[in-house]
Amino acid sequence: CHHCKSRSVSVPTDTSKIHYEKFWLYRHCSSVQQRDRQAQKAGQLFSGLLAMNVVFLGSAFISSMIFNHVAITLADVWILLSILKVLCLFWIIYYLLGTSRQPHAVLYRDSHAGAIWIRGSVLLFGTCSILLNVFQIGYSTILIHCKSRVEIVFPSIGILFICTQAYFLWHHSKDCIQVQHNFTRCGLMLTIATNLLLWLLAVTNDTLHVEIESQLREVERRFAGKAPSPHPHWCNETTLCTCPNTTICKVFQKGYILLYPFNTEYCLVCCSVLYVMWKNVGRRISHHHIPHTKPKFKLQGVVFGPLLGTTAVISGACVFMMYQIQATSLAPSRQVFVIYYSYYIVLLPLMSVGAVIGTIIHALEKKELDTLKNPTRSLDVVLLMGAALGQIGMSYFSIVALVATDPRDLLNSLILSYSILLIFQNISQNVFVIDGLHRRHTPPGKEEDTKEQNREAYSQRRVSVLELGQEIRKVSLSYIHTYSHLSWKRRVLREISFFLVLCNIILWVMPTFGAHPVFENGMERSFYGYSTWFVIVNFGLPLGVFYRMHSVGGLLEVYVTA
Repeated sequence: CHHCKSRSVSVPTDTSKIHYEKFWLYRHCSSVQQRDRQAQKAGQLFSGLLAMNVVFLGSAFISSMIFNHVAITLADVWILLSILKVLCLFWIIYYLLGTSRQPHAVLYRDSHAGAIWIRGSVLLFGTCSILLNVFQIGYSTILIHCKSRVEIVFPSIGILFICTQAYFLWHHSKDCIQVQHNFTRCGLMLTIATNLLLWLLAVTNDTLHVEIESQLREVERRFAGKAPSPHPHWCNETTLCTCPNTTICKVFQKGYILLYPFNTEYCLVCCSVLYVMWKNVGRRISHHHIPHTKPKFKLQGVVFGPLLGTTAVISGACVFMMYQIQATSLAPSRQVFVIYYSYYIVLLPLMSVGAVIGTIIHALEKKELDTLKNPTRSLDVVLLMGAALGQIGMSYFSIVALVATDPRDLLNSLILSYSILLIFQNISQNVFVIDGLHRRHTPPGKEEDTKEQNREAYSQRRVSVLELGQEIRKVSLSYIHTYSHLSWKRRVLREISFFLVLCNIILWVMPTFGAHPVFENGMERSFYGYSTWFVIVNFGLPLGVFYRMHSVGGLLEVYVTA
């Protein structure tokens, strides 16, 4: 046809390095580019269907385990996930040794994908997940008389899977693979589905773990005469396989409980990186997509942001330790809950005001919007909006429960204010970060570049002890001089971004390493019921923790490009 001939004129002459996609559904007459686009969409469709079916199958297994644990046991779920892990391992090894080493396999690399902070998160959370599996193996080995061998085999395969996947993501997260498109897409989607099922199992297992822990507290209260236990059979079930009174068993038990939240974060981070790789399969990046100057993180142009952020971190650490000490007792005091929520009520409005001011400054700037295709940025936006739904949803459930009971009580009013402020803070921060991610980077002026080069060259020289004071004085004067020469808009944006980075870090640490007052205070639990509120909390809290961690990366990107 005439349309096909006219389109085929634009095909580059040197096609030896470009592997256009082919698919059996599209063998009719069309131009090379059209057939390439159609095959790309078809490959994404079929790989997406593969992942959907795997996720539905695994979800059915996990749901059956929860609601009918006699027919489908946890060991059955572990066997299914072990099979999926082995299949993913075979594909990753094939990619590392075969696909990526083919001629012209990786002609392009996405500079926006696989940022150093997200790859560092993969290594950090992966290391913690490996230690978690080691503790699980040690704990199951001590209790081998009452545990199955699957509880040792499953974490062993998990260690191998985590190590291989972390190496794969660290070295190949930027790849735009140009060969074996459909097989690579299916392998990536299978790995994404496996990580999603591991996350779902971790959430449900955490639910059962915290539920058992709370039930044991009630049993202890019953024996101590402090509160009756409504379910006496819990005691018999929990004493069947208990940890012996040895130090090593207690270490394995406490280490497993401490490192458990990192496993959920690791699965979510891997899913985000793998999704970007899936979108980049077969992608050809033109020259105008490649940034000429890549912005780097430098601590300059900020003074008040680090000071206020450090104050928030230190205050939060004090509140966190105070709450943790009290939460270890059977009945945390009411005063601790008041202090905990009061800290949030002070911090959240400051973060919201900063985000609103930053959004207004973005609107006043003359920067152009970056409209180039960027799968990483698109995924960042989706993850920020999707992960925020966890905290927002929990907040709305809390608002309904507190308004319907007694909102005039001091603690209830604090929790109600906390929930409302949390919703507004998430929304305002999302708007600020998403708007900043779509702004084009403005490279610094020549004068600033010269000063930075002189300062870096000067700092590389060796100085004696007598010159140390003079060195510090010159560096401080140079820092103040650079700060004063920044425009007020860039200065305020950097201050706000750095302040929000530190605030999100402490808001990530507190729910990740500590107890959860949203369940321990008992207000919403008594309103919705034990099991219902546990489901809400254990699906909302991991998303909230992931939101804080992902916000740090987005805010660092806004800080660098400001």
